[in-house]
This record gives sequence, structure tokens and C-alpha cells, in this order.
Amino acid sequence: MNTESEADVTIRRATGPDARAAADVWLRSFAAALPTVVSPRSDDDVRDYFRDVVVPLRDIWVADAGDSGGIVGLMVVNGDELSQLYLDPGWRGRGLGDRFVELAKERSPKGLELWTFQVNKPAHRFYERHGFVAVEFTDGSGNEEREPDVRYVWSPTS
Repeated sequence: MNTESEADVTIRRATGPDARAAADVWLRSFAAALPTVVSPRSDDDVRDYFRDVVVPLRDIWVADAGDSGGIVGLMVVNGDELSQLYLDPGWRGRGLGDRFVELAKERSPKGLELWTFQVNKPAHRFYERHGFVAVEFTDGSGNEEREPDVRYVWSPTS
């Protein structure tokens, strides 16, 4: 268990050297939160994608615990879409996700949307607590995992 507190973590924009660590957080978080969902990409494919696409071309933010913990979370915002929010499993429940969502709302004050898998009930509770409303459920045919998902929307007026 990490002894660092959430207050000791800096939320900052990711840079090139963060790509590997951010991808590894994504891999650990995905495996822990979604054990029944089969990723269509290998671990190396995920790392390459973060290095070649996510970090250089997307609006990606990381939670950096410094020398003691390194990168412990990540968030990607693509316009009005909160496209990724992943925390290292040992850092869940410490307020980092709350900080990321507040940052996403600041960056997209007119509203946000996101997709999450239907099996990810903790994510549903988390986003609903932050004012997101489920507006669409699918059979998963539109995502690469072929896993049923749900689209959430947040509006500053809701």
C-alpha cells in the first residue's frame, strides 16, 4: 500500500518520457477493473499507442506521485469527450479521480461525454456522483472490445 497521500500528487500534462509509465498504469488499471473484458491489443501495442499517439497527439494529463510513486493515474480529454481516466489500483479511493474530473470539467465547461463498459459498475457510481447521466446503452458492436457499453453525459446545467 502506498503511504503517499493524494495531496502529495501533482496533476500535470504528460510529456514524452511519461508514455511508458502512463501505458503501464492503463494496463494495470484495465486488468484490475475489467477482468472479464478482453483487450484486443497486446501490452506492447498499448505501450506503442501511448508513445506514438496518446502522449504526442492528445490532451493527456497524469497524476505524478514523484520519486516515491511516479505516474499513478492518467486522463485523456478529446474535445468534449473524457476518453480515458485510469488510476493505478493502489491509488483508487484517494481523490485523484475527483481531481481529474474537475479538471476535465474546467477544460470543457460546456459539457462532457464519456463511454464506459456496462460491467464497470464502480465507474458508473463514480461518474454519476459527479453529475454524469447515462444516456445510451449499446451492445458493444461499436467498440473494439465488443463489450456492451454506456455513454454518459455531463452538462453544467444538470
